[in-house]
Amino acid sequence: MNQNKPRVPLCNIANILTIIRLVLVPAFIVSFLVDDPAHRWWAVGIFFVAASTDKLDGYFARAWNLITDFGKLADSIADKALIISALLLLSWHGYLWWWVTIVFIVRELGITLLRMNLRKVKVMAAGWHGKVKMAAQSLAIGGLLLPWHVFLPQSLAVFLVYVSYSLMGIALFYALLSAFEYVRDAMRLLKNAAPENH
Repeated sequence: MNQNKPRVPLCNIANILTIIRLVLVPAFIVSFLVDDPAHRWWAVGIFFVAASTDKLDGYFARAWNLITDFGKLADSIADKALIISALLLLSWHGYLWWWVTIVFIVRELGITLLRMNLRKVKVMAAGWHGKVKMAAQSLAIGGLLLPWHVFLPQSLAVFLVYVSYSLMGIALFYALLSAFEYVRDAMRLLKNAAPENH
């Protein structure tokens, strides 16, 4: 039935962008760890470039039908590596409460394990709550990374930091909400699949 379906090449623009994001993660970590204002700017730039490739690789994969199993796996790994490393570094430097980072990490790892275990039943796609979480989380991380006080008046810099924390709160809310939805949908899938296994 699928014999005439063209084979998607492994080396395509979507997968290349995903690999670039993976390569940028250690570069981001190194730039952030260097205690120097110039390197902080490098870290900010690398983070935003890496985050933007997430949108681009998804766009190309869907628009040009370049979806591959490698791309699905690598994209998920790259996303989590970038976000988790950023959260850990922010907490390590005192910009974010550790409990927030721990909740995010537990959520990401838990949902990943859940989706992997249910692959044989059904591939669970990310819902819009998860996408809102990702967008708010990326903006919040970027806002906490940026040294606002260097180029803005103190009052405005403080305001933007509070905006970043508010976005992180929104991301945390949607992270927990989407996790609940994943678990609920997983239970439904297992319940519906149970009669087929008897």
